Amino acid sequence: MTEQKTDASETIAASAFPWPPVLFIALIAAAAFATRFWPLPWPGIDDAPAHWVGLSFGAAGVVLIVWAVATLRKHGTTFMPDRTASVLVTTGPFMRFRNPIYLGDALLILGIAEITKSIWFVAAAFAFGVLVTVLQIVPEERHLESKFGDAYIDYKSRTRRWI
Repeated sequence: MTEQKTDASETIAASAFPWPPVLFIALIAAAAFATRFWPLPWPGIDDAPAHWVGLSFGAAGVVLIVWAVATLRKHGTTFMPDRTASVLVTTGPFMRFRNPIYLGDALLILGIAEITKSIWFVAAAFAFGVLVTVLQIVPEERHLESKFGDAYIDYKSRTRRWI
């Protein structure tokens, strides 16, 4: 299901700065730096099942990102966080999660944590979740509520922000 509302006053994006990709790259770089210069012991179990579970987080993140972007493109709206949505998309991964791309980003960072066996990437995933919520998701929710009104409020009541 999609909901389109055409109001010329609602063409301004929720955020003029693309926080999610910048945070994603900056936090991966910071975690890599910390891993190199201040390594901490990996608290996880180092066996094959644990390894595959960790890798599946990263794989699920990639799948979720690709599926969400494809769904947004299918409905003719942007996936760029600094652009305004033209359509309220509630199908595909958006049926379950309001922010599947950001969730996919966090899962991908957790997958990198398993590959590198670095706790710094786990910290980066949690930092990403907090920072993207404050800097992008909350303003984006206000924007979408303003733009799509009751349709967004209803959608918001049926789906979860993260998981």
